[in-house]
Amino acid sequence: MELSEANPALWQWLLQLGAIALALLGANILLRVAPGFKKSLLPTAVLAGFLLLALRYTGLVAFDKQLLEVLAYHGIAIGFAALSLKANNHQKKAKSKGALLTLLKTGALIVGGYLLQGFLGLATSLLLHKTLLPGFFPAAGILLPMGYGQGPGQANNIGGMYEGLGFAGGRSFGLSIAAAGYLSACIVGVIYLNIISRRRAKFSPEEASILSAEGAEFDQAEEAVFEELNEIPVTGAVDRLSIQITLVLGVYLAAYGVIRGVTALLQQVAPGAAVTVRAMLWGFNFLVATGVALLAAFALKKLRKKKVIKQQYQNDYLLSRISGFAFDVMIVAAIAAIDISQLREYLLPFLLMTVLGAFFTLWYLLWLCPKIYPGYKYEAILSMYGMLTGTISSGVLLLREVDPQLKSPAVYNLLAGGGFAVLFGAPVLAFVAIAPRSVNLALLCLGLMALYLAALTVFMVRAGRKAGAAG
Repeated sequence: MELSEANPALWQWLLQLGAIALALLGANILLRVAPGFKKSLLPTAVLAGFLLLALRYTGLVAFDKQLLEVLAYHGIAIGFAALSLKANNHQKKAKSKGALLTLLKTGALIVGGYLLQGFLGLATSLLLHKTLLPGFFPAAGILLPMGYGQGPGQANNIGGMYEGLGFAGGRSFGLSIAAAGYLSACIVGVIYLNIISRRRAKFSPEEASILSAEGAEFDQAEEAVFEELNEIPVTGAVDRLSIQITLVLGVYLAAYGVIRGVTALLQQVAPGAAVTVRAMLWGFNFLVATGVALLAAFALKKLRKKKVIKQQYQNDYLLSRISGFAFDVMIVAAIAAIDISQLREYLLPFLLMTVLGAFFTLWYLLWLCPKIYPGYKYEAILSMYGMLTGTISSGVLLLREVDPQLKSPAVYNLLAGGGFAVLFGAPVLAFVAIAPRSVNLALLCLGLMALYLAALTVFMVRAGRKAGAAG
């Protein structure tokens, strides 16, 4: 093998990872020292992605777009696998039925946000397909909740899945929506921050008592534990960090085997269903990786209890750091991979969907949050808006502007509510898989989204009244 510049493949991937690292460092410096950037509320990884996108289109840095898409695809799965492998991965239990009900309402609110965005996006894409843009992919609107609600990793995966079903430029369209979501979290979120800062006085005595009672239900501070009892040594025959990376990659390899096995089996027994399930399994690879990681963590725990293995191999602190790194790389690579030339063709649907998504997501939260979280409605609105258009980090950044010490339960709702959203979110995955199969199926999904959103809304409103009456 040629070990010089004559062999570009030898250095190409490393140079691009180095560019991502430098972009993260540069974005971090800008957010700390530049006044305009400091007030932007953009997460570091998002700004780094935009910086690389700008460098890519000015021609100053040459990027392999396919490699960026690969990093985004695998980054989300590796990040979730690392989080799910943690030895102490159980969620903190709420101390009362009222706290549990709040988390259920939060899960319903999050999924309701996805459904609203999905309904708006799908209605827009179907309408344009029937009128102004007959060649437009009719189910493209499903990418609105994938980009806004789920972020660039899922937008990249589902966009790629839709490309295989005939949506040319689907990946770039989804990634562009995700990028617009971050901008919406910053721009609309900051505008609303300024509105409430002029309107909002201190808590009334009644609000303060509600906030104190609800806040007492949760432990919000989570200490960083660098090492637990009976863990493997920091440096031994194999370094502890090496063990964590080995566990994560081993789980991801097992997830690959599961997907290959299931798709091969379906191809044999049900070829018709295999087409749909195959695309969904590879598109939702992070869900399979999460499931395998949870099973692996459970198995390791059982083996320790039975004394088959005598030490704890997972280090939760290092696994969290691996996850954070994977998510940062995923976000940077996903945004930098956006193909603006393909987006120009879909500028009208892109603008309509992103504007409608930004406006109606805020409207939805303005209407529901006071009913669900009467003691901290402003904190809930801002934090949930940041998450439903960007990521949890966007929600926390907006929340800190009105709750600098994170004393309200809103931050816990962000962290724990996502787990409860899984209880309500399975139908959304079905809509994602079914809608692109035909226009009629897309219309069916549109109606089912509306019905499911109505059912979740009734649940949240009634649960909110019940909690208020109990209080």
